[in-house]
Amino acid sequence: MSRTPLPYSAGDISALARSLRAHLAGREDPPGHVELLNILAKATGFRNFQHFRAQAAAQEHLAQEAAAPAPAVDHVRVVKVARCFDEAGRLARWPAKFGDQQTCLWVLWSRLPADHVLTEEQVNRVLRDNHRFGDHALLRREMCDQGLLSRTPDGREYRRVERRPPEEALALIRHLKPRLPAATAAERSAP
Repeated sequence: MSRTPLPYSAGDISALARSLRAHLAGREDPPGHVELLNILAKATGFRNFQHFRAQAAAQEHLAQEAAAPAPAVDHVRVVKVARCFDEAGRLARWPAKFGDQQTCLWVLWSRLPADHVLTEEQVNRVLRDNHRFGDHALLRREMCDQGLLSRTPDGREYRRVERRPPEEALALIRHLKPRLPAATAAERSAP
């Protein structure tokens, strides 16, 4: 079994000494290796050594994730897709490329209220207010097909599916925010 170094620290050395003394008081035989590991782990607030080791592994995993570089944003593409929107931030034309369509759908997704059940008419109203080419049904269907919007089988209730947009979509959403003249506070606080 390979040994993984586990950093150990105690917030208060005096409390650590008291805890160790309490655990070792009145013992005739010295504790074994595993028992000593459990005593040290308990002295710093863990249930046992297994709990201590699991916490250390989780911290290392999170540190590695945080150190991973964020995916690069293709700013040229973001500017190109932004041309599909007018000066008021409404979708003026439906792009020909599928990837550009998806990015535009994320912008419309960001303008739907989060954690609300909407009727089809409410979804249509938001989509009509945010595009100019006159096909809100296409946008609604595409949002459902791409998993950005969920609906009940009878089509009465719609809900925005909460997940993080891709980096390019986030960049486009941020780029278009200043164009929204009468945006609500919810729309302005969207990603």
